[in-house]
Amino acid sequence: MTTMVDRAALARNEHMTFRANMGVGRHGWLRLTPAYGVRLAREKMSHLPKGSVVTDPFSGTGTTPLAAAELGHFGQSIDVNPFLIWLGSVKTSHYSPKTLLAVADAARDVVATARARQKDEELWQPRIFKIEKWWSPGALHALKALRASIDQYDGQVKDLLEISLCRVLISCSNAAFNHQSMSFKENSGEITLFEMDEAVRTFAKFDEEASSIIESARFDLIGSAKVHQGDSRKGVPDLKESDLVLTSPPYANRMSYIRELRPYMYWLRHLDLASDAGDLDWRAIGGTWGTATSKLNSWEPATETPVDDAMDAVCGRIAEDGGKNGPLLSTYVRKYHHDMWLHFQAVTPSLRRGGSVCYIVGNSTFYKHEVPVQEWYAAMLRELGYQNVKVEIIRKRNSNKALFEYEVTGTRP
Repeated sequence: MTTMVDRAALARNEHMTFRANMGVGRHGWLRLTPAYGVRLAREKMSHLPKGSVVTDPFSGTGTTPLAAAELGHFGQSIDVNPFLIWLGSVKTSHYSPKTLLAVADAARDVVATARARQKDEELWQPRIFKIEKWWSPGALHALKALRASIDQYDGQVKDLLEISLCRVLISCSNAAFNHQSMSFKENSGEITLFEMDEAVRTFAKFDEEASSIIESARFDLIGSAKVHQGDSRKGVPDLKESDLVLTSPPYANRMSYIRELRPYMYWLRHLDLASDAGDLDWRAIGGTWGTATSKLNSWEPATETPVDDAMDAVCGRIAEDGGKNGPLLSTYVRKYHHDMWLHFQAVTPSLRRGGSVCYIVGNSTFYKHEVPVQEWYAAMLRELGYQNVKVEIIRKRNSNKALFEYEVTGTRP
């Protein structure tokens, strides 16, 4: 019971979150709030013999496959988001000294070329709504100039230059990512002398970030990894048989996992129109954004789940107490667990007999009604025949006393 837990001790477990990844080599290349910590991933792999196969069906920023490759294992992961597939692949690649020298030369050339571009030169920019809220005129000019210069390269050189661009575009942004409703600093909308100073600082920041990326890429990986494009509800045909499935799926809190990724995805041309984000969110599990919300209104389950009776009770209370949004959120909870049931069925055949699963997931609340995600995960695993299924609290999540992070584990007989 959560009432018997040392909440203060659990709240201190930040080594299990994305904060633990900042500054840890390649793990710190890009920040994504929902990511879990590399230290946690390493702990869960510590018992495996070298060369084991570790699978993450929800790749995200690639923490699991990268940690596996660092420890001499083979890491494989799946994601539907093309940006995250690219990011995971770049983070888990092997870089030769010759390539890194080429990246250093290219970074200097990119900055020099970008500096020489005039502020009134016609340059491509992403179709981000009210882009002037995101960046000052000086920073925006610098980003467009850097983007145009990077486009002259390809392969691994371009990959690492684009990682540097991603880091810069966030560091010079007016957006604050410390809460779900982003806020923006005001800017004048005109390029003044001060704004040109902003451009100069942006160029200098790119140079600094590129040097940092090159240094962290010098430490090669003992093992290897592969990030697959795919849907975790359907499985991927060419996955290797797994010794361990280690993942942190999207939580059932309706948070759009594309929210923080939008600036990266627009600048790297994975998104063009705002509707693209909603379409991608619908294909993922967990969040709803734009058109995904309207599609949720007409969604119907394609199959039964082992937790339907328990869901009926909880979802009924959510629908009743949630006012006009209650029925929508009730449907959201049903769809989330329907999708996860499809996932558990799809991933099980790729796990070797005797192999284990570890799901790091949080519960959620809607209108003060708890959605016990961890218990329903455990019930679905037991239905599939998993043995030694356990649920343990590992972390207190935030000020809401009802929200915790759990690990749900089990072994395939």
